[in-house]
Amino acid sequence: MTRVACIDIGTVTARLAVADVEGGRVTRMLKQSTICNLGEGLTRTGLIAEAAAVRVLACVDSYLAAARQARAPRICCTLTSAARDAGNSDALLAELAARGLHAQVIPGKVEGSLTFLGVAQDFADREILVADNGGGSTEIAVGSMGAARGLALDRVRSVDVGCRRMTEKFLSAGDPPSADDVERARQWARGMFDDAVAAEGVRELAPELMVTTGGTVTSLVAVKLGLEPYDPRRVHLAELGREDVEDFLARFAGVTEAERAAMAGLQPKRASVILGGTIAVAALMESCGFDRLTVSESDLLFGLSICAAAAADGGASPLGWEPDLSELR
Repeated sequence: MTRVACIDIGTVTARLAVADVEGGRVTRMLKQSTICNLGEGLTRTGLIAEAAAVRVLACVDSYLAAARQARAPRICCTLTSAARDAGNSDALLAELAARGLHAQVIPGKVEGSLTFLGVAQDFADREILVADNGGGSTEIAVGSMGAARGLALDRVRSVDVGCRRMTEKFLSAGDPPSADDVERARQWARGMFDDAVAAEGVRELAPELMVTTGGTVTSLVAVKLGLEPYDPRRVHLAELGREDVEDFLARFAGVTEAERAAMAGLQPKRASVILGGTIAVAALMESCGFDRLTVSESDLLFGLSICAAAAADGGASPLGWEPDLSELR
């Protein structure tokens, strides 16, 4: 058994996993998630705001302390959409390096592949579509994993549609936003997803199941069930129908951010972006032709942990991509 720690810094959340990995599977994982909003203002300025970087670095400091306390000997750190887009990501990377982290800004294809690797453990030998709906982008991957084919990734595509990007691009002029702005956001997301799905031939591959990760869909389940506190055991592998997503979209669009923040099961800090995320999920279901989706808590952190453990043991990565490990000091 190999214990590793992984930090993933996304557009909205920064997350920590301390995982025990054996035989290429995660056997135990402790997770922490903090809404830091690294991508706040990025759509307008093209830069990571100083206040956002400060929030992320304070969060990383707490994660490093938690990883040491959990006796993880090695750690890796990835950054995704916001760091890919920002013109000043190097400054944040330098601060992370000063903390002993060899942080990597990963391409969207690697991000989608890592998520698929984590999710597919629960769906052996089934052809699935995995969608990681994040703050700045959505990764779509189609394939299978199991005894027969091993890991078989047929398609991986990153699309620049995410809850933070949608919010800043279309939904910030009013509180609540106008019906026209909501419709413009939906049509834009639908067009982006339609183009990606057609280019990759996703429908022709005919995956049997759509599995979705990310803070939007886990929040939708939490609100649907009124989970306070949040319980990942009740969220993992829960299902949402298209009618659920459409009902939430109308509900979120009709109230102010403050009213969303007061809803049972929704993290108050996610209230500003939950409408944008819900619009993105609705558009994605339409584009991919699914009436139901399964929500997974086994996300990028699971796939990253598997790759990190392989690297720590001197083995080959199942994806052909290796995380840059740092010794915890």
